[in-house]
Amino acid sequence: MTDPLSSFIDHRSMPQYRRGCPLSELRDKLRRVGLRPTRQRVSLGWLLFGKGNRHVTAEMLFDEASSARVPVSLATVYNTLHQFTEVGLLRQLAVDGTKAYFDTNPTEHHHYFLEEEGELVDMPETGITIADLPVAPEGMEVAGVEVIVRLRKKSS
Repeated sequence: MTDPLSSFIDHRSMPQYRRGCPLSELRDKLRRVGLRPTRQRVSLGWLLFGKGNRHVTAEMLFDEASSARVPVSLATVYNTLHQFTEVGLLRQLAVDGTKAYFDTNPTEHHHYFLEEEGELVDMPETGITIADLPVAPEGMEVAGVEVIVRLRKKSS
């Protein structure tokens, strides 16, 4: 039986290492977190998770989907990224007020933001220690701590 996504995704436009991406595993992963594995979710998940851990914006994923001839709207990309975040498959990072990045590694870790490139890069695990956090207000607890260190080239 042929995979129904075969007609939906133009495999010729995908890099060779992506062609073997196990779509059945992705479908199972979506079902395990309570999401129905629709064509669009599977296609976008395939683009997101097929390259290992990385950081993308909705616009970046939309461009990748367009290049791969996956027919989705930008609104669908945003909705899918937010759904994946809500179920713990992605982690959303607010770098500045205009752009949200989505990290395919949802574990707690810190980042460098390369300002000139507009790119997020994982910080080495040994790079930072957080101590002496203030006490959370009554009825609240600290859910996590994110550190984003902004980097730019030194001016000469």
